Amino acid sequence: MSQTEPTTSTRRPRGATRELILDVALELFNDQGYEKTSLREIADRLGVTKAALYYHFERKEDILLELHLRLHDLGGDLLDQLDGLDEHAIVAAWPGLIDQFIDKVLANRDLFLVHQRNEQAFRQLTDNERHRAENDDIEQRFRRFLANPSIPLAQRVRMACSVGAVFSALMGAGGMFGDVSVDEVATLVRSAIGDLFPARS
Repeated sequence: MSQTEPTTSTRRPRGATRELILDVALELFNDQGYEKTSLREIADRLGVTKAALYYHFERKEDILLELHLRLHDLGGDLLDQLDGLDEHAIVAAWPGLIDQFIDKVLANRDLFLVHQRNEQAFRQLTDNERHRAENDDIEQRFRRFLANPSIPLAQRVRMACSVGAVFSALMGAGGMFGDVSVDEVATLVRSAIGDLFPARS
């Protein structure tokens, strides 16, 4: 078996090794912290040489950036679904899209945890050109959407509040709300968002 691939009994599609590296790094960064995790440890956990790891990521900072951009993808997916919809369709679709977004946040909660546990490391990414470009793109797309005068202002404010509720409540779950489970918090977040967008008779 080639040293450039992790030991596995199944064939992985192209690009899967890179994603597996990110998954392993995410686990290690959460367990022991970004600063205390070395590229050697990531390679050892994968069962590959350090040189094989360098083929995909030259620096540990590159791995950190890619993990951060996975969060951008979550927001980008939401915005992609809004593209092409008129204002009436957006208002009608929003509660369902936010419900899907909650599911994605729950499925990717490790990404939010790694940000909370390694804030200093992630702050260093602000000077990265690619990070700035990706962040600016997401922010500008969201601003354009919320600035759309065809959507009633009250609806736009509720939409912004619903996104904030997902991030603030679910990222804080497990600490901010004591021993309450993440699933219970998520249920209450869905209920709160439902109050913002009551079903029309």
